[in-house]
Amino acid sequence: MEREKNTLPQKACHWMAAVIISLFVLPPVHAQRQTQTINDSWKFLKGECTAAADSAFDDSKWTSIHLPHTWNTDAYTEKDYYRGTGWYRRQLTLPQGWKEKQIILRLDAAGKSATIYINGKNVGEHAGGYTACSFNITPFLSFDTPNTLAVCVDNARQDIAPISGDFTFFGGIYRDVWLTAVPNQHFNLTNHGSDGLFISTPQVSEEQATLSIRGEVKNDAPEKATLELTHTIYRPDGTLLQTLKKNIQLKAGETYAFSNETTPVLKPELWTPETPRLYRVETTLRNRKTKTLLDQSNHYTAFRWFRFDGDEGFFLNGKPYKLRGICRHQDQKPIGPALTDEMHRRDFLLMKEMGANFIRISHYPQDDALLEMCDKLGMLAWEEIPIIDIVPDTPGYGDNCERNLREMIRQHYNHPSIITWGYMNEILLVTQRKYKTEAELKPVLERTLALANRLERVLKEEDSTRISTMAFHGSNSYNETGLSKITDIVGWNLYQGWYGGDLTGFEKFLAQQHQNHPTHPMIVSEYGAGSDKRLHSLHPRAFDFSIEYQQKYLEHYLPVLEDTPYICGGTHWNFIDFSSALRDESMPRINNKGLVYADRTPKDVYHYYQAAWRKDIPVLHIASRDWTDRAGVQQGNAPVYLPVKIYTNLSEVELFIDGISLGKQKTENYTGTFEVPFSNRNPFLFAQGNYQGKTVQDGLRINFTPIPACLDANNLKGLELAVNVGSQCFFTSDESQLTWLPDQPYAAGSWGYIGGKEGTAQTEIQNTADDPLFQTLRNEIEGYRFDAPQGVYEIELLFTDIFRRNAGIAYQLDRNGQQENRENTFGISINGEVVEESLSPCKESGYFRALRKKYYITNDKEYIDIRFHSTSGTCFLNGIKLRNIY
Repeated sequence: MEREKNTLPQKACHWMAAVIISLFVLPPVHAQRQTQTINDSWKFLKGECTAAADSAFDDSKWTSIHLPHTWNTDAYTEKDYYRGTGWYRRQLTLPQGWKEKQIILRLDAAGKSATIYINGKNVGEHAGGYTACSFNITPFLSFDTPNTLAVCVDNARQDIAPISGDFTFFGGIYRDVWLTAVPNQHFNLTNHGSDGLFISTPQVSEEQATLSIRGEVKNDAPEKATLELTHTIYRPDGTLLQTLKKNIQLKAGETYAFSNETTPVLKPELWTPETPRLYRVETTLRNRKTKTLLDQSNHYTAFRWFRFDGDEGFFLNGKPYKLRGICRHQDQKPIGPALTDEMHRRDFLLMKEMGANFIRISHYPQDDALLEMCDKLGMLAWEEIPIIDIVPDTPGYGDNCERNLREMIRQHYNHPSIITWGYMNEILLVTQRKYKTEAELKPVLERTLALANRLERVLKEEDSTRISTMAFHGSNSYNETGLSKITDIVGWNLYQGWYGGDLTGFEKFLAQQHQNHPTHPMIVSEYGAGSDKRLHSLHPRAFDFSIEYQQKYLEHYLPVLEDTPYICGGTHWNFIDFSSALRDESMPRINNKGLVYADRTPKDVYHYYQAAWRKDIPVLHIASRDWTDRAGVQQGNAPVYLPVKIYTNLSEVELFIDGISLGKQKTENYTGTFEVPFSNRNPFLFAQGNYQGKTVQDGLRINFTPIPACLDANNLKGLELAVNVGSQCFFTSDESQLTWLPDQPYAAGSWGYIGGKEGTAQTEIQNTADDPLFQTLRNEIEGYRFDAPQGVYEIELLFTDIFRRNAGIAYQLDRNGQQENRENTFGISINGEVVEESLSPCKESGYFRALRKKYYITNDKEYIDIRFHSTSGTCFLNGIKLRNIY
């Protein structure tokens, strides 16, 4: 709905200034409907305070805040973030001009539930953290004294979805709060949080189309009303198309339902993501005798039709159309979901610039600002309610799910970008892990199927023009239980080659599903791999969180999606690095599968998608913005060869380093990779190619640090030789900017480990911000040796004892390995001299806590030989750093 803006009469300015410090004053109204936010001048308290509902309560010591707001910024630092209640209060002074009007309060979202009080009286409650709620608050208001508005919000309730999920359940009023004043005759503004008007297109083709407009008019006056209802439809260019009029008569207190349909619109201008042509529908309500405007509402709508086919994929307006999509969470570190409208629009523009034409709005309804952009600038949408992982046996849970589904559909019904409604995601994921026996599992499955069938009926009752969907994790149980037969299409969340298996398991799984269920259309509703800008590998592998493995993973998945006709499309998980407080991994509290970082800086792989999806512009990107600080082991003065990748939609690309051409390459899969000789410390990379007869270029400066393979008195000066022991990844610390090299075996004349095997843990490490450095280790290590000249050295050893059972999370699927409980104690000697007789890292610092040990040694040999001697358990080492002092 387009909301009318109010301008403050000049004569009211001084009056308003006098009172704005203590309370919010609404200006006199000239328009028949006025809508505006009341986001300012709130007081907030985290915690329970039932007395706060009373209008006489003193909140002067509470925190002053502005909406949108969340109390869960702690979710970025704490796994056990605050879940409970919070209270919001503010004052409202109403203009006398509103005395004869109906006043509607609307909360766009409050997570998870909100109970509203005005002047100490309970106005109502809303259960649901992602849909809006609206209340007619007229009977509770005073026009003689300031009104007290209090809202109690609770993000801990277990009868409201979601109760489980791989994301943070932020608490707070994190979207706008609105007041709307309308005459006694008005459209129904309390219809499940919608604006009471619903527009559909019953018939659409290239030749002709029709519009259907339905809704409700309310008469809250004590006498009957004779009204004129008018719908005016405008073409995309703004010219008048049709006008529909209807006279209606309402009794006192009556609510009247109407439905009108246009005459056929010939040769309609069709909507697509590439050509998002919108028609405008203006609906007005007037007094039939005086012609006074009582209420007015504007909506955009569009003509388009679509279908999903099990063999041939998706069709838009009768033509094959691949859904090229992303999933999107709504938070941003460190402010959580309390985003401004501008931030939502910024996210949309980044997705659109990448070339996406489809979005899975996951896992819950999101801000109207996002869907407005989908309509106006063009992006198809899947929207869903957050029933995730498991269906609990909690009284009221199913009723709340049904209500949230109705709210989502009614509130967003008029967005032509939406093509599918969803209501369950990976609903068997936690179910199968929690209930192991058939006797335990059976009632849960029955409960799940019953709720799915119930919601499917509700969905079709609410909207017969769109299709239904659920998203499944990669288990055939959804077919075996019958869940896959309920919805029109199915989504598969697939992570082969990340959580388990290999990359080719992706296409094998899809082929098997298509073979077994050839008539059921499929979308790949999630796929992705994590990446951490601090980690890079020349030999990337699953779950190392290197930037390079994420690229390798997506470079395999995307061609499968693009080239397999029966796959309707895919939505990458996720567009952003988002808050998931339960996760540890390389970046605790963050799920880092994003194509952009939390601050919305695109990762290099964002440009791979752009190269694949944008045919209308040239794309040429040196994919090393995520790896500008490089290091490498150098043999003498020979250059260090490291790969540099180019993402481009050009057929050929040439790369230069410091002005020297490294040749041209034909690109494959929108990629070219050059082996680049690095020797200068600040080389300049330059790429160019040809696009439709014009030269396209990109340039980037790199910081390169050579590390000598053979140590001598000259190259040791100023050198910090740091090794990420037990890992094949380079790690660059955000804090120190020091790069720790991948581990290597000892070879005569060089340096490296002796004995042992690699080990890893995906658990948060305390006492450090360099988690990945301590999450990998060499277990059962015998020694570490540097062939180095005589001198005085500082040696730093890094340890963290990971050998304790630590609960995994369901979302790591089959990577929930358990460590054995044990304490490890070992001695350490350097060149035969004992420096630690009996070191127990877990006793010194605790399990999963970083421990650093420094030693000064005088080396009178031509090598430094560090040896580990087990007392109990095993010897291990997480990192080592060598620095020459004298």
